[in-house]
Amino acid sequence: MISNKWFLWITVVFLATASCKPKKLISEATASKPMKAEKIIRNHYELDKNFKTAYIKADVRYQDANETLNLSADIRIQKDEQILVSIRFFGITMAKGLITPTEVKYYEKSGSSYFEGDYTTLSKWLGTDLDFTKVQNMLIGEAFDNLEQGTYESSVENGLYKLEDNSSKNTLKTFLFEASQFLIKQQQIQQANQNRTLKVDYPNHKQYDKVTFPTALNIDANNQGKQTKIDIEYSSVKLNDELSFPYSVPSGYKRTFID
Repeated sequence: MISNKWFLWITVVFLATASCKPKKLISEATASKPMKAEKIIRNHYELDKNFKTAYIKADVRYQDANETLNLSADIRIQKDEQILVSIRFFGITMAKGLITPTEVKYYEKSGSSYFEGDYTTLSKWLGTDLDFTKVQNMLIGEAFDNLEQGTYESSVENGLYKLEDNSSKNTLKTFLFEASQFLIKQQQIQQANQNRTLKVDYPNHKQYDKVTFPTALNIDANNQGKQTKIDIEYSSVKLNDELSFPYSVPSGYKRTFID
């Protein structure tokens, strides 16, 4: 059976021209006066996210109640089509996952196991809706959901613009933005009945040519009292290179299923 730490990491990471030189960290501003939700959403989507491919190298710190691991990850994104994640420990590939809009594939070395399935299975396992777009948006610093299709209440909280969607009795979604370019600072999904919370914080952002990316993701997942923290720091981002997406399950690995 696939070990929980590797499976959670792959799932969350899925749920980040030639080499582009980043500018300095983007300056942020403090929100003070209220603003209508429609204007906040419009400003957020004015950020340039127009790229074909992204190749991200990242340092990762994984922590749960039992252990702490320092890892590295390569994240390859072909926008709107596929994402490949390779996780390494001391230079050795420990796990690899490939997702498309319709399929999830994953294998991990320590258990010699692999998984293949769709988002229905993973969404049931995580207890929250999951799809390709949500994962891609999380990695590039965009709201999980298409905010233009929802209904939100707006307010100012701790110097940030806050959008809150409580249209579902069981699920509360919140999004926080700074007031300069409306960069996302935090997004959170809470399911009180199941005692589940997924929160992602974005400390800073940089601009690569004209495209804005986060510099890091701080992920905090709480599932029925079991807390997992994953800190992902982007060490480099290259945009619009020609990328390959090699994925094949090593021979002898056993397929695992999620009930």
